[in-house]
Amino acid sequence: MKLLYSLLAATLLVTQVHARPAADPLAPAGRWEGDTSGAASTPPMGWNSWNAFRTEVDEDKVMGAAKVLVDSGLAKLGYHYVILDDGWWIKRRAGDGRLQIRTGIFPSAATGGPDGTSFKPFTTRLHAMGLKAGLYTDVGRNACSQAHDLHSPNLPQGTTAEREVGLEGHVGQDIDLYFKQWGFDYLKVDACGLADFVPGSDVVKQQAYRAQAPLIERASINRTDSAAVRGRYEAVAAALQAARPDNDYVLSICAWGMANVRAWGKDVGNLWRTSADITPSWTSMLHNFDSAAKRALYAGPGHWNDPDILHIGHGAFDAAHPVEVRSHFSLWAMINAPLLVSYDLRNGPASLLDVLGNPDVVALNQDRGGHQGVVTYDSDDAQIIVKTLGDGGRKAVALFNRGAAPAEVTLLASHMKLSGSAPVTLRNLWSKESVKFTGEKAFTLAPHETLVFEATGKRQLENGVYLSEIPGAINVARDGVRQPQADPTVHRMIDPWASTRSGGARPQYAGWGGAQADVTPYGQTLQVAGQAFESGIGILSGSRIQVKNGAGHAQLLASVGVDDSTSNMQQPVRFSVYGDGRLLAESPALAYGSKAHRLKANIRGYQIIELVVRGSKSGDALPVVATWGDAQLLRAAGDRF
Repeated sequence: MKLLYSLLAATLLVTQVHARPAADPLAPAGRWEGDTSGAASTPPMGWNSWNAFRTEVDEDKVMGAAKVLVDSGLAKLGYHYVILDDGWWIKRRAGDGRLQIRTGIFPSAATGGPDGTSFKPFTTRLHAMGLKAGLYTDVGRNACSQAHDLHSPNLPQGTTAEREVGLEGHVGQDIDLYFKQWGFDYLKVDACGLADFVPGSDVVKQQAYRAQAPLIERASINRTDSAAVRGRYEAVAAALQAARPDNDYVLSICAWGMANVRAWGKDVGNLWRTSADITPSWTSMLHNFDSAAKRALYAGPGHWNDPDILHIGHGAFDAAHPVEVRSHFSLWAMINAPLLVSYDLRNGPASLLDVLGNPDVVALNQDRGGHQGVVTYDSDDAQIIVKTLGDGGRKAVALFNRGAAPAEVTLLASHMKLSGSAPVTLRNLWSKESVKFTGEKAFTLAPHETLVFEATGKRQLENGVYLSEIPGAINVARDGVRQPQADPTVHRMIDPWASTRSGGARPQYAGWGGAQADVTPYGQTLQVAGQAFESGIGILSGSRIQVKNGAGHAQLLASVGVDDSTSNMQQPVRFSVYGDGRLLAESPALAYGSKAHRLKANIRGYQIIELVVRGSKSGDALPVVATWGDAQLLRAAGDRF
């Protein structure tokens, strides 16, 4: 009966906390809808056992890593989470369904008594060291190792039912066990149980698993039941909130960028994987970076894009490749990815700890403003990524050479939305050297090199901010994408699992058409009737975005219209601005070819500003590409537009 009440409570919380959009999803909410549950105001940092040991993990290995975090000073920098990944369980006990721990590798769990085993001694030791404890599970019946690591000595044992160690059918029971009884603080929830135990498959027949029709089809977005997958994770989120009403938890959604998690991950979890597992190769790192680098508007305090664990310490990112190691770390810091290390810290070289312990680069990742870096120059050869730091007066900029040859890169003050007529100071966060320039400065980047600077100078908008500078203050409530599509711009590596035996690495992350900063949803220059905009928000019709006006700005200004790149050149759209649910300004109906309309709204005193683009209600019409050109918030009431 207690379990029944727990499940009913979890179901009620799902409807209360993660309610579906109202009948009119474009109607202003008048309140902030961005999810703020959990304890991830900045991206989580710490150590995960998976890339270091896969399922062949044990207590000594984990506690050894924890000791290094503390002794090296990494814990003081924020590396708090010690996450035990797959391989810890032995079975689900028949009768009461209580999970049992593999005490052969976690001897402290052999507590005896009616519970059988317990991780409480393990988490107590971590907490006594000033650290947090994380655990792995799966949202389905079975875990990933049970499909993909069949050689492992640490797979669950017993009957078919006893080997069903995932959350399915046990959400409330398992979450209470992990967080109330065992004392964990972080939960990574995989999704192989929804994808890889297909009726008639070899793994199901050979291992005598219960088959499940897949909710996630890895090769097909259309055949994936995204709503059902989201519902599974919503139930987990609700159970976590019931178990930890003080919000002291982190929920990591590991659905590998599938099930259209791009659109809903931010509303359900604290971080969500945007790609398949990273491998220790340069091209794999490019793939995973690309899957998250252009989703800045979807992340912010409490919810983060997750391109997977850092693979520092292995392969192309071991101590023999210092340039690649610094690049990998710098890029993850710039896009606010979780900084989770995953190599054997007990035996790692000091040079890697020096990289991970660079306080200036860590500070970029942990900046309280929560603004993910925006790609302001984009090519297959080199990129420039700019990040606004919390106080608004400083920037960080990364110059990234993606290729294997030297690259000539010219940094413009305008890339950072700084004045081209005033001096700009760059402080290199690796060498600690400073340089000054006015207008522009040329750099030669070595192969695979990333230079990272803190930049100060005169802002282009001295009395305000462009919306594209503050993605962490934006919530994309609706982005207008009607049918999820794979993003063709993500780097396609040789498949590390199938090599060239498959038809090739296909785009699979459903991010194409999502809202973008400073470019259209499809990566084109923002342009209305021939007028180009270096700054702005590119989005589709049928969209609504929210902006926090925490700094008390007085005006919103934008030049709005149908973007020249739109495929739908017939349907007009209308742009509206709301403040705390009240209509403040609205454009006339604007068609393709119409000059940009100058939209101005008095937002003084309003906390939540909502920008809405309404278009045709025709279900078969393509969405219109809409541009909020030079969208900006100004402190002074004077019109300087």
